[in-house]
Amino acid sequence: MKALIPQERIEKHIYVIRGHKVILDVELALLYEVKTGALNRALRRNQERFPKDFTFQLTKEEFESLKIYQETLKNQGGRRYLPYVFTEQGVAMLSSVLKSKRAVQVNIEIMRTFVRLREYAITHVDLAKKIALMEKNYDAKFKVVFDALRQLMTPPTTTKRKIGF
Repeated sequence: MKALIPQERIEKHIYVIRGHKVILDVELALLYEVKTGALNRALRRNQERFPKDFTFQLTKEEFESLKIYQETLKNQGGRRYLPYVFTEQGVAMLSSVLKSKRAVQVNIEIMRTFVRLREYAITHVDLAKKIALMEKNYDAKFKVVFDALRQLMTPPTTTKRKIGF
């Protein structure tokens, strides 16, 4: 079955802010095909469903540093309020608040993407541990092989995704 939204498209909207993987309100609105204002009104009407670990509002500094990297936000100069971001749990709660068929379908794709990212991170850590263990058991002849494996496992350096404190 073909995904409604490709995982790669969702992945590029996930950022790490304050130690949480989050998606911006404006980007969620685009995925859900609703206006950002409507999404934020639904959030305000249902505040009891969104504790601070589900959603939070960016500070001016966080927003400005993120704005540099994001084309979507460059056209958001007229915003009156700082954007909200939603954690995985906040995104899950949004589908129950928005109550549209598309919200449910998009939400499923977003949840799958978060799970895939989590699985990838766990696999990467496990692989690094296995290589370190193997390196201890073999002599210096294989050092070049282990160095090459470590280099392949090292992700390319990008400062685009991580912001915050």
